Amino acid sequence: MGKSIKGTTKTKRGRPPTTGRGTQIGMRWQDGQLSAIDAWRGRHDVATRPEAIRRLVELGLKFKKEAKPASQPGRGLRARELAAKAIDGIIDQATPPEERAQRRRRLTKGPTEFREDRVDLPKAKK
Repeated sequence: MGKSIKGTTKTKRGRPPTTGRGTQIGMRWQDGQLSAIDAWRGRHDVATRPEAIRRLVELGLKFKKEAKPASQPGRGLRARELAAKAIDGIIDQATPPEERAQRRRRLTKGPTEFREDRVDLPKAKK
């Protein structure tokens, strides 16, 4: 009788292994999005569309966007200057200078509801 062949592995029958038990999410994708995912798959040698989507989500979650500073010094002043210049061009030049200044101040400061010294909000901690 002949010797059996050693070192070969039998292929398992049935369904291939999955990514594990998890929550299944059904989504609808538009053609443009699917073609972009497929193009990404081709560039990164990913076998299946679901695996590509999983990898893209992981990449998106790892990416941290650097926060810009809330305001750059001098930017608010520059904005006020530009607004005052634009308002001066709109205001009727026949009005007295005091009236023009009052209108400009009212427009650049805004209504009292939008000002920083609101009483209905708690004060900022310093």
